[in-house]
Amino acid sequence: MISWLHPGLVIGLGGLLIPFIPVRRVKRAYFLLLPLAGLAILIATSLALFGPLPSWPRALHTWQPRFLHYTLDLARINKLSLLFGYVYVIAAFCMNIYALKVKNDWEHVAAMIYVGSALGAVFAGDFFTLFFCLEIMSWAPFFLLLFRGTRKAMGAAVRYIVWHHFSGVCILAGILIHAHQSGSIEFTRMPWGWGGAHLGSNLMLLGFIINAATTPFHAWLSDTYSEATPSGSVYMTAFTTKTAIFCLIITFSGVRLLMWLGAIQAVFALFLAVLENDGRRLCSYHIISQIGYMVAGVGMGTHMGINGAASHALCHIIYNALLYMGAGCALVVVGTTKFNELGGLYKYMPISFWLYMVGGFSISGFPLFNGFISKAMTIEAAELIQRPVIYLLLEGATVGTFLHTGLKLPWNIWLQGRDEPPARIRPRLKDSAVNTPVHMLIGMGILAFLCIFMGVYPKILYDMLPYPVEYVPFTVTRVFSITQMFIFAFLGFWLLRKLVRGYPGYVLDTDWFVRLPGRLFIQFCQGPLVTWSAALDNRIVQLTRNVVTAVRNPRIETRLTPAAIGAGVLVSLVIFTAYLLIKMLVY
Repeated sequence: MISWLHPGLVIGLGGLLIPFIPVRRVKRAYFLLLPLAGLAILIATSLALFGPLPSWPRALHTWQPRFLHYTLDLARINKLSLLFGYVYVIAAFCMNIYALKVKNDWEHVAAMIYVGSALGAVFAGDFFTLFFCLEIMSWAPFFLLLFRGTRKAMGAAVRYIVWHHFSGVCILAGILIHAHQSGSIEFTRMPWGWGGAHLGSNLMLLGFIINAATTPFHAWLSDTYSEATPSGSVYMTAFTTKTAIFCLIITFSGVRLLMWLGAIQAVFALFLAVLENDGRRLCSYHIISQIGYMVAGVGMGTHMGINGAASHALCHIIYNALLYMGAGCALVVVGTTKFNELGGLYKYMPISFWLYMVGGFSISGFPLFNGFISKAMTIEAAELIQRPVIYLLLEGATVGTFLHTGLKLPWNIWLQGRDEPPARIRPRLKDSAVNTPVHMLIGMGILAFLCIFMGVYPKILYDMLPYPVEYVPFTVTRVFSITQMFIFAFLGFWLLRKLVRGYPGYVLDTDWFVRLPGRLFIQFCQGPLVTWSAALDNRIVQLTRNVVTAVRNPRIETRLTPAAIGAGVLVSLVIFTAYLLIKMLVY
């Protein structure tokens, strides 16, 4: 065992001190230094392991305490965990800049605990440590939602925690079954198949794909991310789903079911984004769509597929945080992201528009942006294993992504009605061209630079991937074909641009199959069940009064009817039986 300072503990525990720093400037500096401290630890670790760690399978293990009859592995360091660790702390630093002037210190605390627990999960070497970190990760966003303070946000927070506790129960049950069958809790590749022998691994797979928002278990993401605070939603875009992708890479790479689920997910979410009227919800559906590329890459299981999934997770964290920051700027400045209430903001917010467009080009897969590097690798992996349907689904989703995040959203928020924004939001805008707070623009600017830098110089990304990369993205065929698709997509959008205006409404999603039975159950509880329980309560009270009266006056017992006596005996037996059952369950 060697000593190693865990960056997750530094950031997570360090965040607890934020509310107790009295000087505001010192507090903000400390808030920015926390992810930088994590970055310094990772850089030092990489330098120390540069020689003996040439590829992913080799790892350094440290922090291995005993728990029950097992040895925990709190820190397993390899190329894959370092890759996710780097992007987590870099993204957290940019997000902290964006959220620098948030007045609620406890929102900062929840965010730093969120980042720290995500780092704990990607460096975990055993399932118990992983589960502990995943549970902390499920609670931190709950508070980021509550801090928004609206009724919709509170409802979304409850639904978020219910979904993630359900996935947590599945993961824990799978871990316990696997530990019982194999005697091991090592966080490693799991056997997968159908039947009772694979029950533990199937439960873990279900828990991971729920956390990854894989269709049909994706609706929690679009339902919750758009209801958090402007800065809280940016944190939520980065960690939960990407940590789930990390878990899938470790445990279920090569499971072809994931390849099909991911490809379908990449396309299915785009159909829902077509109908969306809210900017942040539209970005949420594109999170779901882009996760489909990662899940498909994991399902392919080849070296290029895994590299594509890992690189796309890294790039997605950067450009999607940038997209959410851009939509959040509109929310901060004018108080809404509804398309039917916005338009004409370019004159007042040109910098935030152009920074957002860098994210829009990146997620669309434009050449010279980081999304082109990672997305093309995943699509190429499908071609190499001769899966034409998967290839066409992923390639087609690229065009749909450009139509929505690259054209529909900026058109409705910044460009449509560019001469003057709607009268309702006009009083909130200043005469200057910089309405967005400067610290938000700085955070967006760093992420935009990273999107372009990695797109122009992909070698820095390739060197971090788990397997050696033998892929050249900038071929004439690839660049020409993708550019051609984007040109025709733009022409179609321009001709039909009046049809993509926002219209108020609610998009029905797969959560309808959960919400409808839930609503019917609540109506049953509030109606017939309450009526029946009130009637039963009245009968029991009346029966109790008769018994008490009979005990106080023995002569009246002759007035009790056989039916009343029988009912009393029945109630007594039911109560006694319930008491015995509770005793058995408790003890």
